[in-house]
Amino acid sequence: MTITVRQITAAEHLAFVEAKAADQSFPTTVSFLQLPAWAKVKPEWGNESLGFFDGSELIGAGLVLYRQLPKVKRSLAYLPEGPVVDWLRDDLDEILTALATHVKRKGAFGVRIGPAIVERAWGPDTIKQAIADEKVTMLGQVTPDVTRPEVAKVATTLRKLGWQAPKDGEGFAAGQPKFNFQLPLAHDDGTPKSADEVLKGMNQLWRRNIKKADKAGVEVIRGTRDDLAAFHEVYLVTAERDNFHPRPLSYFQTMWDALNGEHDDRMRVYLAKHEDDVVAATTWIQVGKHSWYSYGASSNSKREVRGSNRIQWQMMQDSLEAGATVYDLRGIVEGVGADDPEIGLIQFKVGTGGQAIAYPGEWDLPINKPLYAVFDAYMNRAKIKATLAEKAAPVASVMKKVKR
Repeated sequence: MTITVRQITAAEHLAFVEAKAADQSFPTTVSFLQLPAWAKVKPEWGNESLGFFDGSELIGAGLVLYRQLPKVKRSLAYLPEGPVVDWLRDDLDEILTALATHVKRKGAFGVRIGPAIVERAWGPDTIKQAIADEKVTMLGQVTPDVTRPEVAKVATTLRKLGWQAPKDGEGFAAGQPKFNFQLPLAHDDGTPKSADEVLKGMNQLWRRNIKKADKAGVEVIRGTRDDLAAFHEVYLVTAERDNFHPRPLSYFQTMWDALNGEHDDRMRVYLAKHEDDVVAATTWIQVGKHSWYSYGASSNSKREVRGSNRIQWQMMQDSLEAGATVYDLRGIVEGVGADDPEIGLIQFKVGTGGQAIAYPGEWDLPINKPLYAVFDAYMNRAKIKATLAEKAAPVASVMKKVKR
């Protein structure tokens, strides 16, 4: 075996991932979750920058986060949407074995990875047909517009080495979505699209809502770090409306400081205003030629001015200007049934003219199976508690109104 894994400096790590992010021929998405700066966003986890070497050549890099099991000096090693390697290499089995050997020496009882390489893709027309078909409840039931057999081999290699793919809704709670939604900002030959081409690719409702926002006088501005507070106010409103547990303002401030401290203008905040009222707010991240809509929020009032559509359109245009070839609207669920609770989110995103994509998903390797089982149970209990708290939120909201 010639593949080895060892710790590298943050500077070496950053130089490698930025070079690959700018390389159009590199088949793997270089996620912002694999930047060395992301370790500062997750201070509750231990961390390490890893280099993958073929002899003396650096062929991969990864940010590994270590979460220690309570009262036990053993950890889960987690590489969210990583590591950043060419997943189509013939020696992938050696790369994975070297990774497992390294984290085992570090005291890991298990490791989770997330190959960020597109395996399947469904275009907007295919998704719309799936939503309209009463017999279809899951996107995976529909034949994809793009299938990459060479990426499917990644799963074969993982299984052969003993890695496990968690079932939907199961496994460690700290997971990244398998299904995402992306809007291509370049043609198949790599040439950038114009803003007019992107706009024409949207459905009629999206274009109408953007015009409605402009006519109503909605203004979208790029904010500063200080404007994270205004974003967070709307974010809290969204959390109460949609019944999810919000992150504190300090989390977004830490993210801003870490990402922009590593690379100027890596993260942005946008505010959509109507008559001085913030009606929508978002955060944006870019690495190389890939930009992400990372967090979004909207007010309960003035929804008719369509601030959410207008702010997305501004981020798309700014992504084009920044040289991005992909605008990533992040995770979606696989469900496309009429009664699926997330169907509205998919319909909103498909209106952009983009496509749903599937990565191979996150995979776990139990190194110490008893400890792995204990940690899995611990994380699932925490997940159940969080779900119960979210379900109780509407009741708490009603009780507040009654007390008033």
